[in-house]
Amino acid sequence: MAKKPTTDTANAANTDASSASSASAQQFAIQKIYLKDGSLETPGTPEVFTQSWKPEARVELNTRRSSIGENLYEVVVTATVTATMNEKTAYLCEVHQAGVFNVSGFDDNATDQLLGAYCPGVLFPYAREAITDLTGKAGFPPMTLSPVNFDALYARQRQQATEAAQSADGGNEQADAEPDSNS
Repeated sequence: MAKKPTTDTANAANTDASSASSASAQQFAIQKIYLKDGSLETPGTPEVFTQSWKPEARVELNTRRSSIGENLYEVVVTATVTATMNEKTAYLCEVHQAGVFNVSGFDDNATDQLLGAYCPGVLFPYAREAITDLTGKAGFPPMTLSPVNFDALYARQRQQATEAAQSADGGNEQADAEPDSNS
């Protein structure tokens, strides 16, 4: 005769099954990675090639994301490199590296983390390669961007947003308190 499981064992089995089903409901997939836009302007040529190459380079990085369907998101990393010599622009190279990602089954914070940090980290090496290729093909020494820690940038951005919200709330409380003190 088979033993009937105790309620504790049955509850543990149900808990394990529900945990497994919720974990399997989480899905992250890269649907497509593509170069959305790439441009290179070389206003300093050909004169810049006659000079000793000692540029000052300024690098700007931006990310944006948008929902393009149910559980589908486009994330775009924009990298802009401006090289100047003697205050004249030698080149301006801009790349918009994009990807379409399927993200489902995650809570809002985890989804925000994936789209704000992980996806840009996936895209950045492609943007970096495009910048290197474009600058090299233009006759300049290839510009190789340093790796970027998007997790740290995301954490800093979240912290700044939290501090801004707290200071805005603090400002409202003070504004509310001022009329009371005048009464």
